[in-house]
Amino acid sequence: MPHASMGQAITRAQVEAALPALEAQAQRVVDAGEVPGLAIAVVLDDQTLFLKGFGRREVGKPETVDGETVFQIASLSKPISATVVAALVSEGVVKWDSRIADLDPSFRLHDAYPTSQVTVRDLFNHRSGLPGIAGNDLEAIGYARDEILHRLRLVPASSSFRAGYSYSNFGLTEGAVAAAKPTGKPWEVVAREKLFEPLGMASTSTTHSDFLSRANRAALHIRADGEWVARVHRNADPQAPAGGISANVRDLAQWLQLEIANGRFDGKQLIAASALDETHVPLTSRGTNPVNGSASFYGLGWNIEFGRHGLTWGHAGAFSAGAQTLASIHPKARLGIVVLTNAFPSGVPEGLADSFADLIFDGRVSRDWVKDWGAAYRALFAPVDDEAKAAYGHTPSDATAALALGSYTGRYANDFVGRAVVTEADGTLTLTVGPGGARTYPLRHFDRDLFLSFPDAEAPDRPSSIRFTISSDGKASAITVDALNAYGLGTLDRSKE
Repeated sequence: MPHASMGQAITRAQVEAALPALEAQAQRVVDAGEVPGLAIAVVLDDQTLFLKGFGRREVGKPETVDGETVFQIASLSKPISATVVAALVSEGVVKWDSRIADLDPSFRLHDAYPTSQVTVRDLFNHRSGLPGIAGNDLEAIGYARDEILHRLRLVPASSSFRAGYSYSNFGLTEGAVAAAKPTGKPWEVVAREKLFEPLGMASTSTTHSDFLSRANRAALHIRADGEWVARVHRNADPQAPAGGISANVRDLAQWLQLEIANGRFDGKQLIAASALDETHVPLTSRGTNPVNGSASFYGLGWNIEFGRHGLTWGHAGAFSAGAQTLASIHPKARLGIVVLTNAFPSGVPEGLADSFADLIFDGRVSRDWVKDWGAAYRALFAPVDDEAKAAYGHTPSDATAALALGSYTGRYANDFVGRAVVTEADGTLTLTVGPGGARTYPLRHFDRDLFLSFPDAEAPDRPSSIRFTISSDGKASAITVDALNAYGLGTLDRSKE
């Protein structure tokens, strides 16, 4: 097959010549158990040249993946949301540099100056100073979007305003929600009216209930004892603009066509090219991509990379509960690919996309990209598990017995976490947290006033500490919940209620 140099136009014949190898590789990774199922779309200019599913929607069940199968796409939601905001910018409803204080005066960051100056652009570029995981912890214990966004004002900044990059689901969510405010409609309605309906993305939604209503949908899968299991569900409605969209590859191919054509779709200019172009500007350096060596930057909801095949726009998505996705565009070649899978971790989406790019631009695949990307993802999460298990995997030989369990029971509270209750029944303590007692965790004694919980449904064997502070009266005066203490807000004082 003839190959193309960077920036050279790609012909339909060249893409079609590479598709059998892409299809064969996708089938191999499914047959090898790298993922239970996946779907791929390939777009050139304004046409979808390839659309196919592989494997099973759920292990142990006969239904297969096809081009209509709806997946939860996780953080691939971010560039889609950036496209929605670009549509609003195109119409003059909002500007990328509109201040959040003007759009949504109720929103606050920790400090006054960033609160008054932070813009839609800042939040979509992750440079507000908000710590990356801020809000994820509150989502995990059952809080809804509005309450999470309200409580972000309590979180200390991780960097000076506009001086650091910190990838934030709830920062970007606020940027999207605020941009929709002038319309008088919720974000979910704006996304549907400004993007999904005009592009005919009939199977795409921002709500989990819509995802569950699709008969042809993919389940999430995680590894358990070396096997894929569909064990965990993930409702990402609180952070829908950043991670809660669901779609099939047919719909996403329509979106890729719009991006490649600078806002034009089906012969009409739906979004001004100038508004969409802003999303693809490399604003913040992310260093070097550790797998493919590209120079990596973040734009507005997009990763912008300069690598072995020139300029690419892309974004990955992942739920450690069991999803992994990717969209990648080579804008000069007007070529795009989207890969959706129903499992985590694997190197499949990036591996297939990088292999396909090699075929198109070099005529051959240079290395085992699926293997290398898989190793990178496993290495990313292994240290977290290893550290937790090293610290708490075995009860110390000199462990001290706990106090009478009644010394720890009671109500605790702080402004960030809200209320927590520790109860005792049948010789076991239980911690209840979240709105209305949304989450309940049995506690296992470890050493004196230190107990363990296992709060992460996505990693059910990963321990997390619960530490009680004992006052002079022999009763606990405070509790520190490590899973909620990433920025020092996980200590709750005993409440008199």
